[in-house]
Amino acid sequence: MLKEYNTIREVVGPLMLVEGVEGVKYDELVEIRQANGEIRHGKVLEINRDKALVQLYEPSQGLEIATSKARFLGHSLELPVSEEMLGRVFDGMGHPRDGGAPIIPDMKMDINGQPINPFSRDYPNEFIQTGVSAIDGLNTLVRGQKLPVFSASGLPHADLAAQIARQARVLKEGEKFAVVFAAVGITFEEADFFIQDFRKTGAIERTVIFINLANDPAIERVATPRMALTAAEYLAFEKGMHVLVITTDITNYAEALREVSAARKEVPGRRGYPGYLYTDLATMYERAGRIKGKPGSITQIPILTMPEEDKTHPIPDLTGYITEGQIILSRDLYKRGVTPPIDVLPSLSRLKDKGIGVGKTREDHADTMNQLFSAYAQGKEAKELSAILGESALTDLDKKFAKFAEEFEKQYVSQGFTKNRSIEETLNIGWRLLGLIPRNELKRIKDQFLDKYYPKQADSEEDK
Repeated sequence: MLKEYNTIREVVGPLMLVEGVEGVKYDELVEIRQANGEIRHGKVLEINRDKALVQLYEPSQGLEIATSKARFLGHSLELPVSEEMLGRVFDGMGHPRDGGAPIIPDMKMDINGQPINPFSRDYPNEFIQTGVSAIDGLNTLVRGQKLPVFSASGLPHADLAAQIARQARVLKEGEKFAVVFAAVGITFEEADFFIQDFRKTGAIERTVIFINLANDPAIERVATPRMALTAAEYLAFEKGMHVLVITTDITNYAEALREVSAARKEVPGRRGYPGYLYTDLATMYERAGRIKGKPGSITQIPILTMPEEDKTHPIPDLTGYITEGQIILSRDLYKRGVTPPIDVLPSLSRLKDKGIGVGKTREDHADTMNQLFSAYAQGKEAKELSAILGESALTDLDKKFAKFAEEFEKQYVSQGFTKNRSIEETLNIGWRLLGLIPRNELKRIKDQFLDKYYPKQADSEEDK
């Protein structure tokens, strides 16, 4: 029998103090029952002897502490999980928000997850096709990886998130694939965009959506990504699916964490964020991965907007330390009409070499990837030189690299938000663009691949 306490002494903002408690644990769920039968919820943030500090999930306005009773439930926040979750839309606390009935759960899982034993982890080494050339061809996503997208205010990261969620798939036949999409602290219009986009394209059938709106309580914002990851762990490790978790926007999550920390009067760290921000982000990001002996996997694409477009800001800075690379969106490319505006040179996937090649993508992938990076970098240098000294200062070869850089942005990087390219298409476009450069300048590609894939018309023009 759970004990009720009518010893609520104080409510300050989202925090409530309950005295005279026994056997209460950190992170335990609390029900606050009012005299009129209304129930509010919270969780234990701190315990000091017989006092418990409770963080409320709902606003504290109108809470009558003299007549209210607090009941501690003996467990932390749990998510009811089932395969019925696919195709459904939930709020940030895991309640249906699509008008459908509550799911009949197979089990309930603690949203904080269980740490994966490092010895049990399997190395990520299999390709996930996103249909976006700048990712698939140059910064390849690998199953079990954590690959964040660094964006900025006003850039179309929402469109990119929806595109990846729609298009992502694994190439092997018969393997089950699902997407868990968590929108954190977004507006109603953005939420409607995501839901309608998934419904219109049919992608919702294999997707679980969690929506936390900007006017929802901060504590719900902190719970939403963990809800999504818990659903992903169930689908991956209990049902053997390959799950892609897309979270937007991690910056809103970190702001909510800062708000909760300030309410607790904790000593702030960098830029006012709590000193444990690194640890907190790691507890989410490290839930990605593969486990030996289990067929499923969890791959994460967290999306964050860099405040003031500053890569050294604590949120992108700490995210970069924990994850295996980053996809960076460029305002300059966006202004020039390149969509998605992925800046491929500073972007990086540290595991890309592990997910490409024979049996995964294609034999020539690694060589063409390195050559495209190199040629694009040379082309950008030539264009910068031309802007300073004039085009007359460029050699004929410089002009070819400058032309390549221009066409590379137009044809390879820019594909719009509705075009879904297979890895074969991406690689073939790369070869077509490499045909703009003389064959003897392609020093990063083996002769056997040049013989097989280098455009024949480019060879004949070179002979002339």
